Amino acid sequence: MGSTIVTGLVALFGVALGGWLSLRNQDRAWQREHQRQWRDIRLTTCNEFLAADRRYLAYVLDPRASITAIPHPREPGRLMPFFDETGRPYKEALEAGFTAMRLVSERADTVRAGIDLVNQVREVAAARATLSADDIPSETFESLFVAEQGFINAVRIELGLTAMMRQP
Repeated sequence: MGSTIVTGLVALFGVALGGWLSLRNQDRAWQREHQRQWRDIRLTTCNEFLAADRRYLAYVLDPRASITAIPHPREPGRLMPFFDETGRPYKEALEAGFTAMRLVSERADTVRAGIDLVNQVREVAAARATLSADDIPSETFESLFVAEQGFINAVRIELGLTAMMRQP
């Protein structure tokens, strides 16, 4: 009789342990899938933000672009670029991509790098309001490309990749 009880308890313990291990494995698999999905969302969103940034820059550098700039109300010495109806979709796409990136980013460093990138591309647009694309100082473009590389590296780190070396 005692061995029957022990055998039953051992069998019951085995079933409970097996169920717990199965549940634990399913939970881990769900977490991995959830992380993969968010990684894909972050990659897609950041890629779309970078594409909007590049389209904005291409519009700004187009000789036909109509850009005006006024002094920034809260940042002395800084200009705010404004576009006509042709350029407005580029600005709106950049702003929407920036907002989406901030929404899905997990790391504050990625958001800060995105802010820097947006500020630098706006600097190019503000300069373009009074200068031709050829007359914009090279330092303005250098700052833009440094900000872009910083954003790319921040995204790579957020995605679990290593940062890239600065491109020549």
